[in-house]
Amino acid sequence: MTSIPTWLLTLTAMCAFAGNSLLCRWALKETSIDPVSFTLIRIVSGAIALYLILRYRKSTQLGAGNWASAFALFIYMAAFSYAYIGLPTGTGAFLLFGAVQLTMILAGLWGGERFKIQQSLGFVIASAGLAWLLLPSSARPPIKESTLMLIAG
Repeated sequence: MTSIPTWLLTLTAMCAFAGNSLLCRWALKETSIDPVSFTLIRIVSGAIALYLILRYRKSTQLGAGNWASAFALFIYMAAFSYAYIGLPTGTGAFLLFGAVQLTMILAGLWGGERFKIQQSLGFVIASAGLAWLLLPSSARPPIKESTLMLIAG
């Protein structure tokens, strides 16, 4: 059996993140659901789906869990839901993705990883390209919602 290339897994994950942002933004802006109800539905449906997956796999770890991780997931979901009430989809996704990427980079550096010259150059070029692409045409996003999305990330 051949393994799936890392680039394909990354692309799939990024498309899933983008799809999540689009669908959540649509639900919160175009329907009458409030952020609390929306977050509750996401938590309950996710818990049910996870339970069914674990039961299907006949996992012995049905009771295993981590309250700190569950709380972090709740903070992400709540902050995400409230942030998308006042942020455009592109701005919200950009802030969320940027926060996630920065978190991963900082965790790697904290864990002892170091950038190679190509990675440093790629990071600088990517950052400059995004700034060049987005900053000239963007309006300043609301600080409250932007902060919530950064917390979610």
